[in-house]
Amino acid sequence: MASPLSIPAHRPGSAALPLSGASAASSAQPPASPSLALQRYSWAVVAYNVLVILWGAVVRATGSGNGCGEHWPLCGGTMVQHWKTVASMIEYAHRATSGIAVIALVGLVAWCWRSAPRRHIARVFAATAAVLTFNEALLGALLVLLGHTGTDQSPMRAFWLSLHLANTLLLLAALALTAHFLSRINGRMRGGVELTHAPLAFVGLAATLCVGVSGSLAALGDTLYPAHSLAEAFAQDFSPSANWLLHIRWIHPTLSFVAGAWILFLVIRTRDAGYPALRAMGNWVASLVGIQIVLGVADVLLLAPTWLQVTHLLGADLLWIGLVVLSAQYCIRPIGCAGANSACAVRARADARAQKPLAATTGA
Repeated sequence: MASPLSIPAHRPGSAALPLSGASAASSAQPPASPSLALQRYSWAVVAYNVLVILWGAVVRATGSGNGCGEHWPLCGGTMVQHWKTVASMIEYAHRATSGIAVIALVGLVAWCWRSAPRRHIARVFAATAAVLTFNEALLGALLVLLGHTGTDQSPMRAFWLSLHLANTLLLLAALALTAHFLSRINGRMRGGVELTHAPLAFVGLAATLCVGVSGSLAALGDTLYPAHSLAEAFAQDFSPSANWLLHIRWIHPTLSFVAGAWILFLVIRTRDAGYPALRAMGNWVASLVGIQIVLGVADVLLLAPTWLQVTHLLGADLLWIGLVVLSAQYCIRPIGCAGANSACAVRARADARAQKPLAATTGA
């Protein structure tokens, strides 16, 4: 049975245009897919990184970023830890889980290089994830070593935090694309795919990235300058003496609605492609947009409690992953598979109709 993330291949013998400089024609018989174990491991790495990101939000929301002092990578400058504060435990746990994430990524890259064919697109994104992981560690270290943690209110904290969050989202995208292309049955080799509708998807991805960065700044303002009532929170936004982080909080909800509208437009456009897998992923992404709006409103009304901030961030990460995968499905297709009337789309719809009676008889 085909993977829900796959797009049926073009007919053997069609011309292949390289995605990134390769000029070899696609072979009549596509290379064997990476093992199911590797596919599952790649998605497990994505899920684990989401958990690490969520714990990072707990560190920021609880003001525990300086729990280890201005020391990195050691906590308190020592190998042996003596937990003096809860903040130290929270920060050290984040560093430990981040270290495990690095080890997991090294395993993914090595396994991907060993099992995936040479021109497999997943290898490109696995290597990209390795570079972004290095950036992630560097930015995290700078935040600590420069003292931009805890209750630090300097403008440079917002600058480095924005870079850190943007890199985090790009890393999550690279990991998701690695897992996605490892899970594809067709359209996974450089030289055998074509790029379509890229500007449409790029705008949606860029807008969502900006929403994420603005959300991190809004959350930082909520942490540094907590309000005790909704009226006080609104008064902070318009007070001339309030910090600039409070004056720009309105940007996040505004960008969220604009980006959400564009994402829904993208979802509608993907339906025209004629692929059942695209329709299913589009429904998932559209649902997450609605959930995020509800969580965002609740975040404002309840004055951003830590548990709701983490839940809101979880929804944002899932939406980002879904949008990245949807964009890859829509924009990176096997040669000759663009268009709702292509042979690939017609065959995909026929396969989906054929699987419905089978699912009914087997109880699936």
